[in-house]
Amino acid sequence: MSGAALALEVVVVFFLALFLLHRYGDFRKQHRMVLFATLLAWFLCFLIVFILPLDVSTTIYNQCKIDNQVHQVASDTFSPDNSSNSSVLPTQKIPSKICFKPWSYIPDGILPVFWRVVYWTSQFLTWLLIPFMQSYARSGGFSISGKIKTALIENAIYYGTYLLIFCSLLIYVAVSPQWHLSWYDLRTIGITAANTWGLFLLVLLLGYGLVEIPRSYWRASCHGHLLAKTYFKAAKLMTEKADAEENLEDAMEDVRRVNETIKYNHPLRKCIDTILRKCPVEYQEKLGRNMDDYEDFDDKGNPYPSKTSLVKLHKQVIYAVQRHNRTQVQWQILLDEAFHLEDVAKNETSPTHQFSHSFPSTETPGWVSKYLYTPTAEWYWECVFRRWCYRVLAVVLCVFSAAVVWSECTFFSTQPVLSLFAVFIQLAERDYNYVYIEMACFVTIFYLCYCVYSTVFRIRVFNYYYLAPHHQTDAYSLQFSGMLFCRLTPPLCLNFLGVIHMDSTISHQQRQQTAYTSIMGSMQVLSFIANVFYIYYPMLIVLLCIATYFSLGTRCLNLLGFQQFMGENDLTSDLVDEGKELIRREKRKRQRTEDGESRRREWRERYGEQRQRYAGKNRNSYSELSDGSSTDTGRAQTRRDRGAKTELLQDVEPLDYNEDEPLETEDRSRYTGGHYLSTSASRSRIFDDV
Repeated sequence: MSGAALALEVVVVFFLALFLLHRYGDFRKQHRMVLFATLLAWFLCFLIVFILPLDVSTTIYNQCKIDNQVHQVASDTFSPDNSSNSSVLPTQKIPSKICFKPWSYIPDGILPVFWRVVYWTSQFLTWLLIPFMQSYARSGGFSISGKIKTALIENAIYYGTYLLIFCSLLIYVAVSPQWHLSWYDLRTIGITAANTWGLFLLVLLLGYGLVEIPRSYWRASCHGHLLAKTYFKAAKLMTEKADAEENLEDAMEDVRRVNETIKYNHPLRKCIDTILRKCPVEYQEKLGRNMDDYEDFDDKGNPYPSKTSLVKLHKQVIYAVQRHNRTQVQWQILLDEAFHLEDVAKNETSPTHQFSHSFPSTETPGWVSKYLYTPTAEWYWECVFRRWCYRVLAVVLCVFSAAVVWSECTFFSTQPVLSLFAVFIQLAERDYNYVYIEMACFVTIFYLCYCVYSTVFRIRVFNYYYLAPHHQTDAYSLQFSGMLFCRLTPPLCLNFLGVIHMDSTISHQQRQQTAYTSIMGSMQVLSFIANVFYIYYPMLIVLLCIATYFSLGTRCLNLLGFQQFMGENDLTSDLVDEGKELIRREKRKRQRTEDGESRRREWRERYGEQRQRYAGKNRNSYSELSDGSSTDTGRAQTRRDRGAKTELLQDVEPLDYNEDEPLETEDRSRYTGGHYLSTSASRSRIFDDV
């Protein structure tokens, strides 16, 4: 293959990262630099996960060749021709091993350069570029130079502590006579510091994910528990959604006040226009009314806001709009999930064994739902097979989590080998089953990454970051995910190599190192980190798993005032009931909207052709008849139109004003007394108290 597997996986990983970015980001609305940085960060991190198994198989093959060379040297040394001891028999010649080249073998010299480019590019992204872009995107400056200045100040404050620590260590090394560090050693210390920071956070997140992910799949098979939790999340999200709307209203009120104060020829008017472009469209139209563009400003009048205050207002508007958009997207996704779960509960007792939806689904293509995912197949999947598949998956993940915990606590033991993953890899190494080795490495790394990364987006105390599909993820969450992946993936993969005994620094074995380990340098430069922290700190994962199993973190958050779903709890029950009522109201709203759309379609189908026929006859009568006769024909046509309208109104169902919510219809205006009055708005004001 000679590197063909490496090139193929690079192409596959690039399109995978591009597909995920297209699913979560918006190529048309978001800034190109944000999309490029996120795509590059995801691409590099996925490369580490996909290419590291190839590095392991190539290293095993190289180790076999080294063993053969050692055996050959030993055989030549103890042969009868070269030995002075004639008692050595030819049968004592050491046999050589047969080395089978892996299908994905990568020639020497390619992987070290490859890993060096991937690692240092990802570190540049996560520690310098992406944090700078985050501050730049959230800055309230009105010019590029102003945003850059704000981003530099914020990052200088953030990285000042790191620089202070590094300078202190550097001074300590310079004044200590026993330390003689070269540039290579300083680079190794920097890499070790970054990996130590990542490993510290990695174990905390992994201890939560190894327990919570299998448990979440098991609970997902319990439909009643899942529906109650969805109601609970709806009640919490509605509170946050209302708070976000109120925050946006306050920000828009400040913008309105400033917009009315600063007129068209004021020097700061360009700043106001920039703020207005960041506001939602409906607020832009509202703020654009009643503006007298020909009114000059007066320096001697009321005091005008300064540019500093406008920068703060601009930043406030950006944050308020992003938070409002995020909660709106989360609310729509949660509504679809709740409606689907209610449909499942309703269809479980269906005698026809055909799944019926309350609202038509647009996610499944038409040909798929017609030929493959039929209503019968959907019923059996949603109501019968899905829960059992989730339970089997939960059991498999639970066993896998137990193997990870055992291996993290015993990977330092090489005689005997106690790490389960090291045992599996060594057994496959004897038979040179490279496909199994690569698949086992990939599945293990992927599961560890899934436990760590999903934990970050599960534990959202303030719900600040959120990866929403359907192009609804904001730029800040995309940048945060890219930065987090680049910081946690390298130490996670280094920890995995230690678990399978492919890192001699931790396993203390004299064997061929992977190309990935070679770029990390020798951890023995800092013996305390290599011999103590990297070995004993992962054992803390046992305590974290026990705490997660008994939900100690959830209980602490409840005591601090952050409501969490606890099952049998008075506060939880109240929020579940509140969420159930909210979902019921939203379902009625959507049902009325669907009914209105169906009635309008029916009206167009039934009376569209008739109106066209009447219009055609009316035009013919006007062209063929005289003025008097055309007037009579027009009157007759008017009577026929009135008859058609009367028939249409008779077909419409009577309105039920005893509903909890006012009927939502489209905004229609009628001209009365020289003013346009909105019928929908007036109707909602009349029935506000109903």
